[in-house]
Amino acid sequence: MTAIISMVLIGAGTLFFLAGTIGLLRFPDLHCQLHALTKADGLGLTLIGLGAALLAGSAGDVARIALICAFAALSGATCGHLIARHARRGNSEARDV
Repeated sequence: MTAIISMVLIGAGTLFFLAGTIGLLRFPDLHCQLHALTKADGLGLTLIGLGAALLAGSAGDVARIALICAFAALSGATCGHLIARHARRGNSEARDV
């Protein structure tokens, strides 16, 4: 039963990653693209991490999976913020010229 739940969680996480990628390719402007990518990837990462944690053999493995998910979520949010900030500054400079 645990393996089936893990497969469902990992499959759902993969679908959210796919949805984020489609949003990145289909949405018209950078801010919409970043929103789709960071939200969908955050949920996808969480679901895949939960699925992998259910399959883990020990508490140490679960702790490592949790750390990997935390660092990936932190770096994804930070990169999204920096990209949006850079784009905003670039657009404001273009209006001043």
